Parts: sequence; structure tokens; C-alpha cells
Amino acid sequence: MDKFDKAIINELRQDARQSISTIADRVSLSRSAVTERIKKLETSGVIRGYQVLLSESQKQGVSAYFEIQHKCPRCADVVHVFHSIPEVITCQGITGDMDLLVYVHADSMKRLHEIREYIDAQTDIIKIKTHVVMSEWINNLNSD
Repeated sequence: MDKFDKAIINELRQDARQSISTIADRVSLSRSAVTERIKKLETSGVIRGYQVLLSESQKQGVSAYFEIQHKCPRCADVVHVFHSIPEVITCQGITGDMDLLVYVHADSMKRLHEIREYIDAQTDIIKIKTHVVMSEWINNLNSD
């Protein structure tokens, strides 16, 4: 990937519905060159697809981050708990007072509470902090 491919990807991230002509103007390439590069990026799997991202107010359900502290010798020893919860989107080891950051999207606040209670009931979990998502302005989670 060269600087032009990166610029095209950046433009598509900003607005994947903009015209090829607009992208071509912004990255200083011809329309045919941009079209060819986008097709190559799609074919090679660099661009895996396009999606619609709704504002939080339009989404169904509720999202939250759980900060988790556990007593296991390794994070890998407790990750099985999160594999068993289908609403878990990501589970990442972090630095600081807490050990894991878990991102969850549930159908309702009631279900989010049930998930939190389930996690809190696990014997290896020492502490859980919940941060409910109120608004979302940028989400590149599926773009890498």
C-alpha cells in the first residue's frame, strides 16, 4: 500500500458514498486510477466491505465498557468467562489498576445488568466497573 492507497482509504472512511470523481480530486489521481485502486483494495481484502453506522440515538439496545480486575495469574485464565457471553464485542488486556476492558452490546439495559451480574458472580473476578455508552462520534472498530 502506498500513499495514494492510504489517502483513498482515508477518504472512504470519511464518506464511503462520495463519488469516485471527488476522491480522485482529493487524492490527485485520475478517476480510472482511483477505481482501479479501490477494486484492488477490495479484491486483496484490504477493504472488506462497507457499512452503515447509526448514531447511538438510532440504535437498538445499549453498549457498555466493563473494567475488570481478576485474581488469576494470567488474563488468559479468565477470558473463558467472556467467551461464554455472546454480547461481548471485544475483550482486551489493559494496564493500570484494572486488568481487562470488555466492550458489550446488549439488547436492553435489563440484559446488560444480567451480563454484569453474571460477570460479578464469577469467583475469579475481584472488581467490575461499568461505563455505559451515552454517545458515539467515531467508530473505526470494523475498519482494520
